[in-house]
Amino acid sequence: MKLYKIAAISLTLTLFSGCDLNDPLNEDPPHLITSDKLYTDYAGFQTGINGAYSEIRNEIRDASMPFQVFVNGTDNMSPNYISGFGNLASKWGDVNNSENSTLRDVFSWLYGIVNATNTIIDRAEGETVNWKGGAGDETANKNFVIAEARAIRAWAYRHLTYLWGDVPLSLTESSGNSIKTNWARTPVKEVRAQIVEDLLFAEQYIPVQPIAGRMSKGVIQHYLAEMYLVMEEPQKALQYADKVINTPQYKLITKRYGVNASKPGVPFMDMFYEGNKNREQGNTEALWVWQFGFQVVGGGTNPRPRAMHLQRYMDISIGGVQPLQITFARGGRGKAYTAPTKWWIESYEPQDDRASNHALRKYFILNNAAANAPHPADRLPKGYAYGDTLKLNWSRPLTAATWERNDWPYSRKHEGSIPDDVASDFNYDDYIAVRLADTYLLKAEAQFKLGNAAGAAETINIIRRRSNASDVKASDINIDFILDERSRELFNEEYRRYTLLRTGKWLERTRKYNTFGGQNVKERDTLFPIPQSVIDANLTEKMPQNPGF
Repeated sequence: MKLYKIAAISLTLTLFSGCDLNDPLNEDPPHLITSDKLYTDYAGFQTGINGAYSEIRNEIRDASMPFQVFVNGTDNMSPNYISGFGNLASKWGDVNNSENSTLRDVFSWLYGIVNATNTIIDRAEGETVNWKGGAGDETANKNFVIAEARAIRAWAYRHLTYLWGDVPLSLTESSGNSIKTNWARTPVKEVRAQIVEDLLFAEQYIPVQPIAGRMSKGVIQHYLAEMYLVMEEPQKALQYADKVINTPQYKLITKRYGVNASKPGVPFMDMFYEGNKNREQGNTEALWVWQFGFQVVGGGTNPRPRAMHLQRYMDISIGGVQPLQITFARGGRGKAYTAPTKWWIESYEPQDDRASNHALRKYFILNNAAANAPHPADRLPKGYAYGDTLKLNWSRPLTAATWERNDWPYSRKHEGSIPDDVASDFNYDDYIAVRLADTYLLKAEAQFKLGNAAGAAETINIIRRRSNASDVKASDINIDFILDERSRELFNEEYRRYTLLRTGKWLERTRKYNTFGGQNVKERDTLFPIPQSVIDANLTEKMPQNPGF
């Protein structure tokens, strides 16, 4: 694993270490890092940008990770073992309320990122900042810092608009006497216009080949394409999707490469193996890869994508025997907080590589000690031998009466573990946040909206051919087929809730395909309630709640 050191700094940009805060004579404690001290030169601003990116990575931190809110409770994913947001996603109704701690924490996390980036943007206009350093001149350095801060701010507001609709639009630093208690909710159309404005600025200065862990120009253009789709401007969406696709440095992975190239597998999965995820490791499809590292300063805190989605295969029981050992090759210990829906598992053609056992775990082979080394041999139930196949079972859907299923299939995209502690909940593997295949499917959506079904079919076929799926025709294309294809390609990657909301399909498809919670969703659930703590803190102006809450 190639590890990148990312500065670990809180978004408050305050670090207390070894100073006596009770000493009234020490008006300028030497170990206190404040915005005034940090944002004086280019290096300080880079530290602040690193801090913002570090906070972004908390999307996949711990059992209550925000990522669950963005993907669980949709057409292709439901809870299995319930943790964090899974309680809401399995029940909806009264559980989806303004006191829900998961939703409150996500709201606060996103506005923390907004305020951190606002601080960077405001402080970058200081007349005494020393912008020397790095590879660029002073003007280029300043523009690069502001561009990254505005891109990150746009990223945060993108989440906020999909989750809550109209939200307060803050574009300046909030601290001390500038903290407001009379926020108004800005119409979502205006917030998205600001997102686009920020992204257009960022596009000018962020490079095609990114600094490790940071956004590339392709990510900015990708988000512009998506924003123009949700704003019903498909021609502009097509323009920006094509900008990404036509950039020579960005290419789909169509051949085997990297660390497992000599082992059985499929091209589609190579990019998800640790050691293959970054552009410098051969992943030309990656547009944005978050960096993690075990026991490395700034390597991330408790990332849990594997624990979230890998199922509890080690708890499968046959005749009172639990045959499967937790091993590194099997991806470590799963916690099964989420699971694919039965519909998703069955949405592939038989020959589609994305549904092969390399990509979608449908069975295990019982291994002896040599095959499992350095881990113990699997345990043999009566009548089984090493080399036998243990098939998983999705014949019955997950429901409120049939959840906590240990033998349920799962995507293998996030397999990974700490080699010396395969039972750990955490995996510090790098994480692909955005890749080019997603952009192709945004392009297809734009083409379809522009009346070019034949063009959309050909764009989709580029993705399907990579995985040996059959070609589709113009007559096959409608918005549901595009959503099906996005699900097949981007399961457990895209923010599925947002995709379905953008296309007006979340309510319909979640009810249709999600059998563990989907039957409970209502129109009001297309937006989440503004946290009550936010409403209560708005002391001098009443903040309206979303309808139905």
